[in-house]
Amino acid sequence: MAEHAVHPAYPVGLRLSGRRVVVVGGGQVAQRRLPALIAAGADIVLVSPSATASVEAMADAGEIRWERRAYADGDLTDTWYALIASDDTAANDAASAEAERTRTWCVRSDDADAATAWTPATGRSEDITVAVLTTDGQGGRDPRHSAAVRDAIVEGLRDGTFAAPHHRTRTPGVALVGGGPGDPDLITVRGRRLLAEADVVIADRLGPRDLLDELPPHVEVIDAAKIPYGRYMAQEAINNALIEHAKAGKAVVRLKGGDPFVFGRGMEEAQALAAEGIACTVVPGISSSISVPGAAGIPVTHRGVAHEFTVVSGHVAPEDERSLVDWSAVARLRGTLVLLMAVDKIGAIARALIAHGKDPETPVALVQEGTTAAQRRVDATLATVGERAEAEDVRPPAVIVIGDVVAVGTAGTGSSAE
Repeated sequence: MAEHAVHPAYPVGLRLSGRRVVVVGGGQVAQRRLPALIAAGADIVLVSPSATASVEAMADAGEIRWERRAYADGDLTDTWYALIASDDTAANDAASAEAERTRTWCVRSDDADAATAWTPATGRSEDITVAVLTTDGQGGRDPRHSAAVRDAIVEGLRDGTFAAPHHRTRTPGVALVGGGPGDPDLITVRGRRLLAEADVVIADRLGPRDLLDELPPHVEVIDAAKIPYGRYMAQEAINNALIEHAKAGKAVVRLKGGDPFVFGRGMEEAQALAAEGIACTVVPGISSSISVPGAAGIPVTHRGVAHEFTVVSGHVAPEDERSLVDWSAVARLRGTLVLLMAVDKIGAIARALIAHGKDPETPVALVQEGTTAAQRRVDATLATVGERAEAEDVRPPAVIVIGDVVAVGTAGTGSSAE
């Protein structure tokens, strides 16, 4: 329409919770748009003779009501918002005309100029919704440009490169953030955003250290490195530091390697905070138990090879009275065994597994510094892994994979010592 060149669209956020929304057509457009309408709490009626499998699943789950028929005049009665997206042009024209008569805001996927509303390119980052509408210079829409602008803004909000400080009073607290296996790109979007908003970061040695360089100068970084058999910060001291800074009104991030609750003592820290009445947010991370083998080309499960995988801490030897692992039961498992913190105990662990019936020829891979530039892989068998680890000077952090999956697929990324 000519007036678009003179009068741009007026941006507004529709509050559709509990309000009738009609969607005409159950194809790919509806499949893309319905989740946002469902999230908005709309009372959604789908009018369409057919639907994609995903849309049908939404109906089966009770998220929408599906009337399996073609559009008929009167379908938009008492409707607040309509999405017209069928492949029947005549039906779309008729529905659009009804929307005009009933003053129902209406979006059309096949003819934007015949609609009374346009759908912006939208994206979300935590509690922020970004909606972008651009024009092509003549008043018409430019959806690709809108999407590109949206993506740039949302990505900047998510990774903290786009500064958007909170101006309302922020509730102090602690976020236990799983930083992933080491590659800074493998931290979650939420974890990276919380890092960008932190006043204090208490970081482990195994966390993604490169991310600390991106922090603003005012952020206090506390080294909580737990270097095996070397200098370390006692857990009680870490807990006290979290509590002290949170009570001082700071936004604190506890940056941990992998996932906070996979041999990460995250629950100990959460319990200490809870005892002091301090709010704690847990941000899961990608565990090295699955990501490091994957980065080395080893699937922890594979059809016809392994239907299970078991993750075991190897920080105490099998004969140690402190061990909580039933090594005889572990040895009987037919799937994949993943050992964390086991480099210096692998010889003893291998002997225990063999003693309990595990085949000495079972393939083993040791992946050191997984997902980082220093990653390397050393292959062995259960019978030779102790000697191989010592001969190749394998050092922690390393993930050890035991099972037939080691021989599946590629030799992995990074260097390999055969």
